[in-house]
Amino acid sequence: MSYYINRTLRLPFDEAVSRTVQALKSEGFGIISEIDVSATLKEKAGIDYPAYRILGACNPAMAHKALVLEDKVGTMLPCNVIVRDAGNGATEVAAVDPLASMQAIANPALTDLARAVRARLQAAVQHL
Repeated sequence: MSYYINRTLRLPFDEAVSRTVQALKSEGFGIISEIDVSATLKEKAGIDYPAYRILGACNPAMAHKALVLEDKVGTMLPCNVIVRDAGNGATEVAAVDPLASMQAIANPALTDLARAVRARLQAAVQHL
């Protein structure tokens, strides 16, 4: 099982970020954190790295259900979605597969919820 859901787009990076945020929103996710990996690597380590952003996507209702089922599941939240410059005019969008990450927790109810979250993330990535 792959640990991510992805799609490569022929879009400029900033447009891909904007479309990703909108696609996630259409599936009930909000962005609660955003990390500019490229800027951080440049500032903290002097490393030049292609454009790379990590979006922390959260569906509040589903996150609440997960927390009720497992109070430590917050260590695996939010659902990370990356947008990265893949070179040659391509931008890749990849979302964590919550079903893969929830395999570490032996709770069938949480697995069912992870399937539902996965379906929404897949839909968002496919709508790009």
